[in-house]
Amino acid sequence: MGVGRVILGEACVAEGATWLADRVPEFSAALRETGTLPLRLRPDGFAQLLNAIVSQQVSVASANAIWSRMEDAGLTAPDRVAASSDEALRAIGLSRQKMRYARALAEADIDYAALRRLPSEEVIATLTHVPGIGIWTAEIYAMFSLGRADVFAAGDLALQESARILFELPERPRDRALRAMAEDWSPWRSVAARLLWAYYRVATARRGISD
Repeated sequence: MGVGRVILGEACVAEGATWLADRVPEFSAALRETGTLPLRLRPDGFAQLLNAIVSQQVSVASANAIWSRMEDAGLTAPDRVAASSDEALRAIGLSRQKMRYARALAEADIDYAALRRLPSEEVIATLTHVPGIGIWTAEIYAMFSLGRADVFAAGDLALQESARILFELPERPRDRALRAMAEDWSPWRSVAARLLWAYYRVATARRGISD
């Protein structure tokens, strides 16, 4: 199995959105409310995954503050992280667990350029082998750092809730159920995720106004 379709720009997202809207009436209705979907592409590499580890289980403001200190200290490269003392990592705000995860990532010796050429399933398997990198983080990396068009982060709570609202489900679908639903959205599951995230913002804003 090859890499499959890669999202390179806004035209790719628009193509996927049109494909989904033509086949799924609920997506067509959602797209009329959300408008143009965001591209959301990010860089790939060690720093992107390290940033994801830093951001786990803390507020956005706290994560940004810690990351800013890491950048100032030059601690966004694997060799620098691996060589840093506990004291240095603790001083910038990393917990003991996140120090262990950061070092594990630094020592994993991942060939990030090679990931660009691997099928998404192998990318996810490679990344989740590293302590601190779960399936959600690996799928998000594949979707937005590698631009994979057919990956879906079914464990994401916002995606689950958005699907519940849009498809008028009796309850929020869990990971396995939403992953099964998303099979019908292949080969544009990453665009389906973008659409559901965008619709979640619309739906929650509308609910906030009506409350």
